[in-house]
Amino acid sequence: MSSLDLPIRAATETAIAHGITPDRCDILQNGSTLVLRLTDTLVARVVQDGDGPRQGTEWFARENAIAEHLSRHGAPVIPLHPALPPGPHEHLGYPMNFWKFVTRIAAEPDPREIGRTLRQCHDIMRSFSEPLPKLAILTESIAILNDRTLFPESTQQMLRDHLTASIDFLSPYPQQALHGDAHMGNLMNTTEGLLWTDWEDTFAGPVEWDVASIIWNAQILDEDHATVSAILAAYRDAGGRIDENALRQSLIARAAVITAWYPILYPNPNAERQSKLQRRIEWLERSGGA
Repeated sequence: MSSLDLPIRAATETAIAHGITPDRCDILQNGSTLVLRLTDTLVARVVQDGDGPRQGTEWFARENAIAEHLSRHGAPVIPLHPALPPGPHEHLGYPMNFWKFVTRIAAEPDPREIGRTLRQCHDIMRSFSEPLPKLAILTESIAILNDRTLFPESTQQMLRDHLTASIDFLSPYPQQALHGDAHMGNLMNTTEGLLWTDWEDTFAGPVEWDVASIIWNAQILDEDHATVSAILAAYRDAGGRIDENALRQSLIARAAVITAWYPILYPNPNAERQSKLQRRIEWLERSGGA
């Protein structure tokens, strides 16, 4: 029996229970989350990591709620599939939710469109009324570092220090619903335009967190200052305000969060991922060095 048999069964049986008969099983992603295309329009996301730091469906419920709010107000996002209740669903021990399939195109996203659409999502999320945990990914990352030995103790403590300082620094800033993990991998250039996806990390915080998340690799690893400038300019042109001090601290916090999660997300990293991890750690050891 394949390790995928049970999560695939969980997704297909849930779809069938709601009147949808899967006619295919295309694996779009196989990691801690399994992404399956089950019909022409239906995509299932199934959590496979039963031993990961996130258990249960509470975080899935937040993702569904923010995705529904964004879709209802015309935001550039991939919507939940309308033929099933939003859930979250759980079957055979696997949490899951269901999304509309969209067709990706090969063209790279226009940096100005990235900034404009992020600002559009932020504007719509300001009216999201359900409570969200504040700076949740930062506090969650500290908890992970306290519970697990992932690095030498000096590195673990450095990460805790950066995260604690970032929470203290960012807490007084205006807080609103955010994407939470707004990196390029959670953007899709599609036949329907540039769409944001994967809202599982949503939390309340300053908008600078999402802005820092989308520019981090380009600014720090790639030194692609033209892309960074275009994203920031488009965000501001669309009415967004960015506090430079909050942005700098968010860049530091983002690096600390990604570093803390790296051994969990990539337990067997290839050489490229190992290099990126080491560069993040070295950057943080220079006190953020933005």
